Amino acid sequence: MTRAATELHQTPSALSIQIKQLSETAGEPLYEQMGKKLYLTAAGEAVARAGNDILRRLDALNQELNAQRNLESGTLNLSIISTAEYFAPRLIGTFCKEHAGIEVHLEIANRDSILERLKQNLDDIYIMGQVPDDIDGVARPFMDNPLVVLAPGDHPLAEQSRIAPERLKDEAFILREEGSGTRLTAQNFFQEQGVQLKVRMTMSSNEAVKQLVAGGLGLSVLSRNTIAAEANAGNIAILDVVGFPILRQWHAVYRKNKRLTAVAQKFMDFLLEGNY
Repeated sequence: MTRAATELHQTPSALSIQIKQLSETAGEPLYEQMGKKLYLTAAGEAVARAGNDILRRLDALNQELNAQRNLESGTLNLSIISTAEYFAPRLIGTFCKEHAGIEVHLEIANRDSILERLKQNLDDIYIMGQVPDDIDGVARPFMDNPLVVLAPGDHPLAEQSRIAPERLKDEAFILREEGSGTRLTAQNFFQEQGVQLKVRMTMSSNEAVKQLVAGGLGLSVLSRNTIAAEANAGNIAILDVVGFPILRQWHAVYRKNKRLTAVAQKFMDFLLEGNY
C-alpha cells in the first residue's frame, strides 16, 4: 500500500481512504490481510482487471489521436518466447530506430507463460514459434524458423552427410522443457521415424542446452536462429540428418477480435514486410 501511494504521489492514509471508498462502491472488500501481506479478493481481482482494461483503452485512445496528428509516439507492449530473444531484440531495435518516439515494453517468457499472457490479453503482440490449433488469436507468419540437430563440434557424426534418423537412437539428447514447441516438434519427427529419443536431460534455457551440448553431454534440437555464435566458433556442429532442417515459422500473434493500436499495427506491418 505504501509503494502504491508513493507511485501515485499520495500519502498511504489518503490512498487507504480511497480504497475504502472504492470497496464501499463495489459493495465487497477488495483485499484481505494475512500477516503482513495483502491479497486481492475475487472482487478485487475483478476491479483490477477492469482498471487495467480502462488504462489500455485510454492508451489506445491516446495512440489513435497521436496517429491522427501524425505523431510518432505511443507504447508497444510485446511478449516474446524465450527462443526468440536471439533475433527479436534486433528487429525491435530496427523498428525503434525508424520510430524513435515509440516506447516498447518487452516481456520474455516460456511458451506456457506466453499463452497465459495471451489468454489474459496483457500485451499487444506475441512472438512465438509453434502456435496451438485452439489458440484464441490470430497468428501471422513473418520469418523462417529452421530446427536443426546439434552435436558437440568434435562429434564423430559432425563430418558425415545424409545421416539416417535411426542412427541417433542410441544418442543421449538434451531437450527443452515439456510443452516447448521445439521439443514437441523434435519428438513428433523422431516418433514418425520410429525412433524413441533417449532424453538425458531437460532444460528450460537455450543457453544451458547449448553449453551442455558443447560440453559433450548429448545432442539436441534447437532453432538455427539461436546458435550462430557457437556454430561459428566450432563449439557446436549442425548434423546433416535426413529430414532436417525442419522448417517452421515465427508467428506474430494477437487476440482474436482485438483492435490493434496504431503503434501495434505499425509494428505488425513492419514484421510482415520483412524489411529488416
